[in-house]
Amino acid sequence: MAHLAARSGYRSLVERLNRCPQGAPPSELLYQILEILFSPREADLVSRLPIKPFGVTTAARAWSVSEPEAREVLDRLASRAILLDLERNGTPLYVLPPPMAGFFEFSMMRLRDDVDQKRLAELFYEYMNVEEDFIRELFARGETQLGRMFVQERALPPEVSLRVLDHERATAAVREASHLAVGVCYCRHKMEHVGRACPASREICLTLGNTARSLARHGFARAIDAAEGLDLLHQAQDEGLAQFGENVREHPAFICNCCGCCCEAMIAARRFGFLHPVHTTKYIAAIDDEACDGCGRCARACPVEAIEMVPDDRPESATGKRAVRDAERCLGCGVCVQTCTREALVMEDRPERVFTPVNSVHRTVLMAIERGTLQDLVFDNQAHLSHRAMAAILGAILKLSPVKRALASEQLRSRYLDALSRRY
Repeated sequence: MAHLAARSGYRSLVERLNRCPQGAPPSELLYQILEILFSPREADLVSRLPIKPFGVTTAARAWSVSEPEAREVLDRLASRAILLDLERNGTPLYVLPPPMAGFFEFSMMRLRDDVDQKRLAELFYEYMNVEEDFIRELFARGETQLGRMFVQERALPPEVSLRVLDHERATAAVREASHLAVGVCYCRHKMEHVGRACPASREICLTLGNTARSLARHGFARAIDAAEGLDLLHQAQDEGLAQFGENVREHPAFICNCCGCCCEAMIAARRFGFLHPVHTTKYIAAIDDEACDGCGRCARACPVEAIEMVPDDRPESATGKRAVRDAERCLGCGVCVQTCTREALVMEDRPERVFTPVNSVHRTVLMAIERGTLQDLVFDNQAHLSHRAMAAILGAILKLSPVKRALASEQLRSRYLDALSRRY
């Protein structure tokens, strides 16, 4: 009976995770992961927390405990990077991040002995790389995705570089971040434990803003300044890593430096490329057939296998091969351009417009509409919405296209929202 009661807490936690656009499909493997990260009591308590940031008073009310007791539990969870502890106008706030990019990753962003990281890595690998339901759910559902590529600025020709907007530059995100931190790459750390890691650098993935501040405070990442952040971006480019960040224009929370063999986003882009699991840059690689000598460096470098070597029967061909780019797969990262010694590759403007949500609230609302969870986001039953949170959500909804607004109104069945959508 005790085991059944414990599992009940984990089932409630899984239900809570899946009220968000970035959830985690139920699986025996998922339960085993959660049992490593949470005690049965913690799972039950966290399942009662609101989706949006909340204070100690809210948690105490949800748990029917005193505020000092609630704060102790919240701080203990934050110290293990299960929760992020934030601050607004001097008031401490907490939020449960999604599994990805969130507490799954944070659990592997430093070496630690309070959990069995080898066992955790094995479970993550089976859950994400073998079962595939989680990766398909995270990266291949809906039009709006969690992450997008940053173009490698050194790969752009001068005439194109002049047109790059700040939100398209990883360097601008690093310079503008209120806080910066670097941690161990979750993906390569995981793959190391299952004997599949590549030799790319480990301590090279960046978190920004309040996420960086919280992770650095508890030792899950190392606080750095903008100069070191820029150095790490350049180091990653020198290693042929692609730069993948949060799919927002303002204040991205992370920039990962991804290899094609270990990193979840790149694996998803290869497996589910036709569903566009990663938002591209507004650039695309173009190949000059006359200059290409068929060496194959670009094909080996591409993290998503968007370049293929095909037979070349031209008499002047030295290798009998030439490179061909798949426009549907190309993410516009620029990694291939950096490898070409013949200047046969160049980044050009992508013909179609690339849309990037303004901020995390805007992205979350879009994802919730497309995944049918908007009602959970707005009518958060675990706590009363603050005016600030409601204003942010409704503001994001009112900035949507008419089609998306209509979907939002239909999902919420709200005459109030429908009237607002028609008015503005």
